[in-house]
Amino acid sequence: MEQSLSIGYARVSTIDQNLDAQRSALLEAGCHPDRIYTDKVTGIRADRPGLKLAMEVARPGDTLVVWKLDRLARSIKDLIQIIEDLEKREVAFRSLTEGIDTSSAQGRLMMHLFGAFAEFERSLIRERTLAGLDAARARGKKGGRKVEAPLRQMQAMAKLVESNEISVAEACRELGIGRTTWYRHMRDAA
Repeated sequence: MEQSLSIGYARVSTIDQNLDAQRSALLEAGCHPDRIYTDKVTGIRADRPGLKLAMEVARPGDTLVVWKLDRLARSIKDLIQIIEDLEKREVAFRSLTEGIDTSSAQGRLMMHLFGAFAEFERSLIRERTLAGLDAARARGKKGGRKVEAPLRQMQAMAKLVESNEISVAEACRELGIGRTTWYRHMRDAA
């Protein structure tokens, strides 16, 4: 008979972020280094190859372990779907930070409660962010990165682009700005 495994899953939202802290916690929780699957994508994306692989290798009796609930699911609905899928396959779930272990009835109840609170908190943050952005717009503020290129340089590059001496891409590289910023400033200057 095969021994049950603790299969780890870790995710960060951007390529710049580091998985080391999550990986260390998963190793300490008993996950084998070869059984820790990772993704460097936002949790909003449904396409998470590391999670898909972790789910595929999990067998009855195994436990899927995450550092924190929000590393696993995009929403409470997604969390519940993943946990139900694991339960159907007789795979337990464990979240280290929240202390949830679905191998017990208490753990299943706590998972649902924490998931609901996490979703509620995320909704509140989103509402506050949108309200703040609306208030800033009402005061005439614009969001986004400030352009580092001086106006004279922008004007000089615009003349070179108009005369087809350089492309917009080359002008943007030279100025250290993106194409969206270039076109926004050209529109604002017109």
